[in-house]
Amino acid sequence: MAQVIADRRDVDFVLYEQLEIEKLCKTEKYSGFNRKTFDMIISEARNLAIKEILPTFSEGDRQGLVFENGTVRMPDCFHRAYDLFKEGEWIALTASPELGGQGLPSVVGQAVVDYFLGANYSLALCAWGGFGAGELVEAFGTPKQKELFLKKLYSGEWGGTMALTESDAGSDVGALTTTAVKNDDGTYTITGSKIFITNAEQDLTENIINPVLARIEGAPAGTKGISLFLVPKIWVNEDGTLGEPNDVVCTGIEEKMGMHGSPTCSLTFGGKGNCRGLLLGEENKGMRAMFHLINNARLIVGAIGFTNASTAYLYAANYAKQRVQGRTLENTMNPDAPSVTIVQHPDVRRMLMWMKSHVDGMRSLLYYGAHLLDLEKLADTATEREYYGNLLSLLTPVIKSFCTDCGFEVCSEAMQVLGGYGYTKDFPIEQHLRDVRIAAIYEGTNGIQAMDLLARKLGMQKGMVFMNYLQEIQKTVTRAKDSPATADLADKVKKIADKLGETAMHMGKTAMSPEFKTAFVHATPFQRAMGEVTLAWMLLWRAAISAEKLTNNAKKKDTVFYEGQIQTAAFFINAILPITAGRMDAIQAGDASALEAAEAIFGG
Repeated sequence: MAQVIADRRDVDFVLYEQLEIEKLCKTEKYSGFNRKTFDMIISEARNLAIKEILPTFSEGDRQGLVFENGTVRMPDCFHRAYDLFKEGEWIALTASPELGGQGLPSVVGQAVVDYFLGANYSLALCAWGGFGAGELVEAFGTPKQKELFLKKLYSGEWGGTMALTESDAGSDVGALTTTAVKNDDGTYTITGSKIFITNAEQDLTENIINPVLARIEGAPAGTKGISLFLVPKIWVNEDGTLGEPNDVVCTGIEEKMGMHGSPTCSLTFGGKGNCRGLLLGEENKGMRAMFHLINNARLIVGAIGFTNASTAYLYAANYAKQRVQGRTLENTMNPDAPSVTIVQHPDVRRMLMWMKSHVDGMRSLLYYGAHLLDLEKLADTATEREYYGNLLSLLTPVIKSFCTDCGFEVCSEAMQVLGGYGYTKDFPIEQHLRDVRIAAIYEGTNGIQAMDLLARKLGMQKGMVFMNYLQEIQKTVTRAKDSPATADLADKVKKIADKLGETAMHMGKTAMSPEFKTAFVHATPFQRAMGEVTLAWMLLWRAAISAEKLTNNAKKKDTVFYEGQIQTAAFFINAILPITAGRMDAIQAGDASALEAAEAIFGG
């Protein structure tokens, strides 16, 4: 099949026409960049992804991992590709150049990372793990810790993890049992075990730095007593050289449905009583620090869902244009009629449009989220900074959950387009389907995201943040009403956004009532509804821009693209939003049978 990951024309549309990121270059922070530079960086990322990373996708899956005597050997093909990551300084794209980064805006970094994740996210996560650990050190580390760890992590010379989960303390992090005892030299002795730790053992880097959650002796119970520690696989001396191996042992790797090239490890810290760690940040403030990483990780996981969807959709679209099977409907009974490509069949077109509308909307949503990070950094006032930060905080559970749920659904629909061939290993879609499924579980399951949205995010600033979100939708509605091509679509988006506001109010009231459990039964459907309304907003925004371009005599080569944007928005708004409205009707009806029947049917 053709090697495809992302639609570059669509990437450019979102960056330069929807979000108008060239305006960032007029700010002092990003004055060293221009569109030509951004284009060159994205093009080089695309070349690296297609030529070097994509070939590792199937090969790494089929070769898999070798776990032996506490060590993990990665697929052979990963080594060259990872070295190219390092040599090209692709890992810390948005970090400050003084710290070893490239200083790019987050939204451009998102476009670059999409190519890498879409090509092989098992490999890309090896690089991101070190960057994520580095961000923690940058945000909470002492000057000495930054000196010892930061550039090595940002360069990819050292890998990194996020060691939260324990066998009896998965989502309930406060129940962890890993302990820390302070030593005379200021280090801490760490004792405990962690599971499901991505890249905690691998042979791509000379060292691995584990941010580990643990409880210091005498600390309060629950999350209030958790601290965060840096625990290297190999101890780092005061002068930055590597010392003796730390007492960190990989005791096994998981055999998974997908991601066969990504080691998901069990770790034992201090099995021999000699594991040392460094306190990162303040005592008993570990969860605050770790959530800094988790929130960024949720955006990355949302991107994993999206990029697998983007790649699978493009494979399916190309296949449908080439696969000849059957006759057109009007010639079904004519044995002399020629066979046609399956893209001409109405149901295949419906599937492709369903995929395209979700992929396009997810790209806009993810890039918008990254752009909010940039706007937050560039804000002139604390009020403005808070506005952008809170809007992203509200959208984060939606981005994570919606893009991962839809990522899997798009891959499944793409497989359907290919028919039986899609179910075979001869085509890459079956691997995308397997690999992307974990994303809805990663970094807090999507059910937990829904609980967070209901319990914390909807009520931020007494509901004003949610109202600001609705107001942003209204801005797009107002813009779209100016064009006859999008006016009707704008009315429908306004109606569904108003209904979302009513449903959110209903959810809030129910959550504060004696029937609060009923609200949480409907938290996931509400989160899905909010995701669909948000995608409708993004697609309407795209359509409004496209209508303006067509009115202003767009170039002939762009006309089909812009017309396609309006048709894509029309499909989603007319075909998907009625389902969304029904979903919200069901939420407001407040059916509690799942709660009432639980004891009789499920026990417990």
